Amino acid sequence: MATLYDAPAEDLIEAVADEIEDELEQPDWMDLAKTGTARELPPEQEDFWALRGASLLRKVAVDGPVGVDRLSTAYGDAKQGSTRYKVRPNSKTGGSKKIIRTLLQQLEDAGYINTREGHGREVTGEGRQLLDDTATELIEELDRPELERYA
Repeated sequence: MATLYDAPAEDLIEAVADEIEDELEQPDWMDLAKTGTARELPPEQEDFWALRGASLLRKVAVDGPVGVDRLSTAYGDAKQGSTRYKVRPNSKTGGSKKIIRTLLQQLEDAGYINTREGHGREVTGEGRQLLDDTATELIEELDRPELERYA
């Protein structure tokens, strides 16, 4: 049986997003919200909410227990110092904590993540099983010789 570490991250996130998109509900305000202060527009992907939820689930599984601040740093971006003359260096800005917090709460309600008091959020057994089972199915679908040993 393969684990979430064996499958390519991008493919795993897309596959998990397809699995959990019915359990996550995109809020109405998401049509207007940016994903961070370095961004100019809201996300344009149709399935952004499910993809970000799957990405958060994987990141919590790999890095957990983890809090909203560290996740915000991970989803942050470089903000231009000055857009016209480039007079100062870029600075790192965090991602939207509201989006991260809302998605973590929805994943917690679905039973994939729980909160450990004083430590942050971590993946439950059900969440780990979802990631591992999806990774196993993904590796079987991908016809790549370097991944066949995990199937």
